[in-house]
Amino acid sequence: MYDTSQLRTFLAVAQTLSFTQAAHRLGVRQSTVSQHVRRLEDATGRPLFTRDTHSVELTEDGEAMLGFARTILQAHERAAAFFTGTRLRGRLRFGASEDFVLTRLPEILESFRREHPEVDLELTVELSGTLNARLEAGRLDLILAKRRGEETHGELVWQDALVWIGAPRLRLDPDRPVPLIVFPPPGITRARALEALEAQGRAWRIACTSSSLSANVAAARAGLGVMAHTRGLVPPGLEPVPARAGLPELGDVDFVLRKGRRRGAAQEAADALAAAILAGGDRLHRPR
Repeated sequence: MYDTSQLRTFLAVAQTLSFTQAAHRLGVRQSTVSQHVRRLEDATGRPLFTRDTHSVELTEDGEAMLGFARTILQAHERAAAFFTGTRLRGRLRFGASEDFVLTRLPEILESFRREHPEVDLELTVELSGTLNARLEAGRLDLILAKRRGEETHGELVWQDALVWIGAPRLRLDPDRPVPLIVFPPPGITRARALEALEAQGRAWRIACTSSSLSANVAAARAGLGVMAHTRGLVPPGLEPVPARAGLPELGDVDFVLRKGRRRGAAQEAADALAAAILAGGDRLHRPR
């Protein structure tokens, strides 16, 4: 009933909330993306997106289709692998940004391990800058990480806004330096926060530094300061800092997949995991 190419296009639009970004991810024209979505909506008899010139949002039926689309595509891939007799093997070194510690990425990895039991998956959790350096050095085969706004490498999984977050009762004194909770260099959110405050001429001080997201979240919950964080991944117990605090805008951040230079079994395993992450990318927006 549902065409798999149309379902893949639907997932790309649902995850990026952009027909342009979906076309870029899939390597097709934007008109093709629009055509696939229109045909899928004709097949379901329901609108899956509400869209205007400025935004794209899922309808309730679109939200329901997310789960169905993932299930159909996963079943299709399992069937194809069974009848072609292909079984992935080998060692796959995968790196994920600290941002995903509190998301549903483990569910995607668990499903991948269940479907490809002969792949030895090695997980590294680090800062995005560190992951990129290790990938360039040939020490990782695939990474899921942030990239800076001016960079173009990698395959876009989704784009989100960076916001200031802190404890609900935290109040910032406008006459005192902003207390910051940051990752150490080369943290991308750290650099963005400092650049924004410097551009605004706002004084700041480091209240806590840790390479562990859990440690930084604990410091923020204790009211030690504010941290720059992805809007769609705000941890429980924290909330965006109100606009009246006068903190500068932080802009958007891209989350991308990048593959290493290894060939053979490692590349095949990296391709399969990348496809699984792209298919389940919307789950990465949602806390466990």
